[in-house]
Amino acid sequence: MSDWRNAGVRVIRGDQLDTDTAQTPGMNRAAAIDAARVGAAKLWAGTVVIHPDAKTGAHHHGELESVIYVLRGRARMRWGERLEFVAEAGPGDFVFVPPFVPHQEINASTDEPLECVLVRSGGAAVVVNLDIEPVEKPDTVHWVDPIHRHP
Repeated sequence: MSDWRNAGVRVIRGDQLDTDTAQTPGMNRAAAIDAARVGAAKLWAGTVVIHPDAKTGAHHHGELESVIYVLRGRARMRWGERLEFVAEAGPGDFVFVPPFVPHQEINASTDEPLECVLVRSGGAAVVVNLDIEPVEKPDTVHWVDPIHRHP
Protein backbone atom coordinates (compact mmCIF):
# COMPACT_ATOMS: atom_id res chain seq x y z
CA MET A 1 0.00 0.00 0.00
CA SER A 2 1.24 3.50 -0.90
CA ASP A 3 1.96 6.15 1.69
CA TRP A 4 -0.45 8.69 0.21
CA ARG A 5 -0.19 10.94 3.26
CA ASN A 6 3.52 11.63 2.74
CA ALA A 7 3.91 10.77 -0.95
CA GLY A 8 0.65 12.17 -2.33
CA VAL A 9 -0.40 15.74 -3.03
CA ARG A 10 2.09 18.46 -2.06
CA VAL A 11 1.30 22.12 -1.46
CA ILE A 12 4.18 24.53 -1.96
CA ARG A 13 3.42 27.89 -0.36
CA GLY A 14 4.12 31.00 -2.43
CA ASP A 15 6.49 32.33 0.21
CA GLN A 16 8.52 29.08 0.17
CA LEU A 17 9.74 29.05 -3.43
CA ASP A 18 13.37 28.11 -4.03
CA THR A 19 15.46 30.89 -5.61
CA ASP A 20 18.55 28.63 -5.67
CA THR A 21 17.81 27.58 -9.25
CA ALA A 22 19.37 28.23 -12.66
CA GLN A 23 19.20 31.94 -13.48
CA THR A 24 19.47 34.06 -16.60
CA PRO A 25 20.68 37.68 -16.39
CA GLY A 26 17.72 40.09 -16.24
CA MET A 27 15.21 37.80 -14.52
CA ASN A 28 14.61 36.12 -11.19
CA ARG A 29 13.37 32.51 -11.29
CA ALA A 30 11.98 30.68 -8.26
CA ALA A 31 11.21 26.95 -8.27
CA ALA A 32 8.03 25.56 -6.77
CA ILE A 33 7.96 22.06 -8.26
CA ASP A 34 11.09 20.14 -9.27
CA ALA A 35 12.91 16.87 -8.70
CA ALA A 36 14.72 18.05 -5.57
CA ARG A 37 11.71 19.57 -3.79
CA VAL A 38 8.91 17.10 -4.54
CA GLY A 39 10.44 14.33 -6.66
CA ALA A 40 8.93 15.57 -9.94
CA ALA A 41 10.49 13.57 -12.76
CA LYS A 42 8.66 15.04 -15.75
CA LEU A 43 8.15 18.73 -15.02
CA TRP A 44 9.52 21.87 -13.42
CA ALA A 45 7.26 24.73 -12.33
CA GLY A 46 7.91 28.07 -10.74
CA THR A 47 7.71 31.80 -11.14
CA VAL A 48 9.69 34.42 -12.97
CA VAL A 49 9.82 38.18 -12.44
CA ILE A 50 11.39 40.58 -14.90
CA HIS A 51 11.87 44.08 -13.57
CA PRO A 52 10.46 47.16 -15.38
CA ASP A 53 12.22 47.98 -18.66
CA ALA A 54 14.51 44.93 -18.28
CA LYS A 55 15.31 42.03 -20.58
CA THR A 56 16.92 38.66 -20.10
CA GLY A 57 20.00 37.43 -21.81
CA ALA A 58 19.45 35.08 -24.74
CA HIS A 59 19.08 31.46 -23.64
CA HIS A 60 17.37 28.13 -24.32
CA HIS A 61 16.27 25.18 -22.18
CA GLY A 62 17.80 22.25 -24.05
CA GLU A 63 15.35 19.50 -24.95
CA LEU A 64 12.69 20.84 -22.59
CA GLU A 65 9.40 22.39 -23.69
CA SER A 66 8.38 25.51 -21.78
CA VAL A 67 5.06 27.20 -21.11
CA ILE A 68 4.90 30.75 -19.78
CA TYR A 69 1.64 32.10 -18.35
CA VAL A 70 1.56 35.89 -17.97
CA LEU A 71 0.06 36.97 -14.64
CA ARG A 72 0.82 40.72 -14.73
CA GLY A 73 2.55 43.02 -17.15
CA ARG A 74 3.41 42.79 -20.83
CA ALA A 75 5.87 40.17 -22.14
CA ARG A 76 7.77 40.79 -25.33
CA MET A 77 9.37 37.57 -26.58
CA ARG A 78 12.23 37.52 -29.09
CA TRP A 79 13.49 34.27 -30.58
CA GLY A 80 15.56 32.78 -33.40
CA GLU A 81 19.24 32.36 -34.26
CA ARG A 82 19.70 36.15 -33.93
CA LEU A 83 16.50 36.89 -31.99
CA GLU A 84 15.05 38.05 -35.29
CA PHE A 85 11.39 37.35 -34.43
CA VAL A 86 9.21 39.14 -31.84
CA ALA A 87 5.71 38.78 -30.37
CA GLU A 88 3.94 40.14 -27.28
CA ALA A 89 1.73 38.54 -24.63
CA GLY A 90 -0.32 40.06 -21.82
CA PRO A 91 -2.15 38.94 -18.67
CA GLY A 92 -3.97 35.65 -19.23
CA ASP A 93 -1.89 34.74 -22.29
CA PHE A 94 0.17 31.56 -22.62
CA VAL A 95 3.48 31.38 -24.50
CA PHE A 96 4.92 28.06 -25.74
CA VAL A 97 8.69 27.74 -26.27
CA PRO A 98 9.80 24.55 -28.09
CA PRO A 99 13.05 22.72 -27.25
CA PHE A 100 16.38 24.36 -28.15
CA VAL A 101 14.78 27.63 -29.38
CA PRO A 102 17.04 30.58 -28.54
CA HIS A 103 14.86 33.22 -26.92
CA GLN A 104 14.79 36.33 -24.77
CA GLU A 105 12.07 37.64 -22.47
CA ILE A 106 11.61 41.39 -22.32
CA ASN A 107 9.44 43.41 -19.98
CA ALA A 108 7.66 45.74 -22.40
CA SER A 109 6.66 48.07 -19.55
CA THR A 110 8.94 50.79 -18.21
CA ASP A 111 7.11 51.11 -14.88
CA GLU A 112 5.68 47.74 -13.76
CA PRO A 113 7.23 44.30 -13.25
CA LEU A 114 6.40 41.39 -15.54
CA GLU A 115 5.23 38.42 -13.45
CA CYS A 116 4.76 34.96 -14.94
CA VAL A 117 4.26 31.31 -14.03
CA LEU A 118 6.66 28.98 -15.81
CA VAL A 119 6.32 25.23 -16.45
CA ARG A 120 8.88 23.01 -18.20
CA SER A 121 8.70 19.40 -19.34
CA GLY A 122 11.55 18.09 -17.18
CA GLY A 123 12.30 17.79 -13.49
CA ALA A 124 15.59 19.72 -13.68
CA ALA A 125 16.05 23.44 -14.34
CA VAL A 126 17.99 23.42 -17.62
CA VAL A 127 19.14 26.87 -18.72
CA VAL A 128 21.77 27.38 -21.42
CA ASN A 129 22.77 31.05 -21.59
CA LEU A 130 23.84 32.16 -25.08
CA ASP A 131 26.05 34.90 -26.47
CA ILE A 132 23.97 36.18 -29.40
CA GLU A 133 24.25 39.47 -31.26
CA PRO A 134 20.56 40.26 -31.91
CA VAL A 135 19.29 41.85 -35.11
CA GLU A 136 18.42 45.51 -34.69
CA LYS A 137 14.80 45.31 -35.88
CA PRO A 138 13.05 41.95 -35.39
CA ASP A 139 10.17 40.72 -37.56
CA THR A 140 6.82 40.85 -35.69
CA VAL A 141 5.03 37.51 -35.65
CA HIS A 142 1.30 37.36 -34.88
CA TRP A 143 -0.19 34.27 -33.26
CA VAL A 144 -2.21 32.85 -36.15
CA ASP A 145 -3.89 29.44 -36.11
CA PRO A 146 -7.30 28.04 -37.05
CA ILE A 147 -8.86 29.91 -34.09
CA HIS A 148 -6.91 33.18 -34.14
CA ARG A 149 -6.79 35.23 -37.30
CA HIS A 150 -4.13 37.77 -38.24
CA PRO A 151 -4.95 41.13 -36.56
